[in-house]
Amino acid sequence: MQQYGYAESKPQLLKRLNRIEGQVRGVSKMVQEDKYCIDILTQVSAAKAALDKVALELLRDHARHCLTNDQVHSHGERDKADELVGAISRML
Repeated sequence: MQQYGYAESKPQLLKRLNRIEGQVRGVSKMVQEDKYCIDILTQVSAAKAALDKVALELLRDHARHCLTNDQVHSHGERDKADELVGAISRML
């Protein structure tokens, strides 16, 4: 099986994603219970920020792994750089 750049941080990423999943379930429960809109929005904002941190960690791992090993030379530096720029633009 192919090793991706996030292999070393996979346990931490999964822990964060499980926490985010719990946050989103909490938001759903708040909506079901007709909680105050601002309180719900605060929790949505927190979940989005946490997911952004996961995305940044994945991007960092990708840059460290894919742009610094032999894949760069076999696939071309330009293609990998374009891939990285595309990933960044999707996050913004």
